[in-house]
Formats: sequence, C-alpha cells, structure tokens
Amino acid sequence: MLDQKTLDHLWNFRDPAASEAAFRAAMTEEEYDADERAELATQLGRAISLQGRFEEADALLDEIDDDEPTVGVRILLERGRVLNSGGRAAMAVPLLEQAAELADHLGEEFLAVDALHMLSIADAANAEVWMRSALEYASTAHDERTKRWMIALHAGLGSFLQGKNRLTEALVEFQLAEQWAERLGTERQRAMTRQAITECGKALAEGP
Repeated sequence: MLDQKTLDHLWNFRDPAASEAAFRAAMTEEEYDADERAELATQLGRAISLQGRFEEADALLDEIDDDEPTVGVRILLERGRVLNSGGRAAMAVPLLEQAAELADHLGEEFLAVDALHMLSIADAANAEVWMRSALEYASTAHDERTKRWMIALHAGLGSFLQGKNRLTEALVEFQLAEQWAERLGTERQRAMTRQAITECGKALAEGP
C-alpha cells in the first residue's frame, strides 16, 4: 500500500481543487497497482468532499471495488468525513468507530489516530474523550509521521478547553503542542502554537 508521505505529497488542503487534479492524474499513472489506485481514489473522494460536492464524493467511494483491508479503512474514514461535512454527523460516528477499530487491528497507526480525531469532531458530546484517546494512541506510535498528530491534537484539545474556559488546562495543551511542533512540525505550526500560548496566557492573566 501507499506510504502516507506519498499521499501527503499529493495533498494541498488549502486548495482541494488542485488536490483533486493531483489525485486524478496519479490514478492514471502506471506505477501504481490496483490496490494503490483504489487508495488514491479514496483521497480523490475526500478532495471532492472538501469542495462541498458530497453526493459526488459518496458515489465515488461507492464505486471503489477493492477488498484490501487498508483500502477498507480509508473508505470507512472518508465516508465518515463526507457524512460529517454534509451535516449528518450522527451517521458518521459508527463508520468512524469501525475505521478506528479496523485500523488498530491492522496496525495502521496513522489511520487509527485520524479516525479517533474525526470522532472528536463528529461526536461532539464526547469530543474530549476522543481527543484524549487519540493523543494516547499517537503518543505510542512508532513512526514519526503519526507522531506529528501530537501537534494538532494537543492544539485542538487546547482550543476545546479554552472554549470551556478551562484556561490553565488549555495553556498546558498549547505548550505541549508547541513542544511537539518544535520537534516535528513546520514553521507555520510553530508560529500557530506560539500564538495560541500568547492568547491563552493573556486570557488567563485577565481573569474572569
């Protein structure tokens, strides 16, 4: 199956239309086998969904005929994303739970964390539980690409806690996010975590 870094190279989350074009082009290349093209198709579906074309994305995911287990995880994950983005979060939750469970069974660490992170978004009532589960999972990951999730997860939990006015806890999470960003992140991630620390610290100093 494809390495996550290969997929990362094709993604531009700030420009899903460009990502769609990149995945369509990659699917025509002879270097990829049938399973890899199916995996690329799941990401094409995600790129289409990010442009708000939910029915088209869902239909594309339906058309993927591949029984490779990792492809199965990605189909569940992307279908869950489509449902959540399309306003059907409750329907997304069981699919994302299946994706997390199957990814864990397969040892697909990156996808397991991705699914747990998505559950924190789709299952808002249990968001903190899912975020902490994702953090625990990512902290034990073996590969660096999966460990990079620690940046977004700590930052996301920090934002959640700040929104609940749990500012001291939030500041700790932002500081942890910065530590991981310094270790594994981009300059943009480092700048964002520093800004979050500054803003949260200011809110804490000002008090209620």
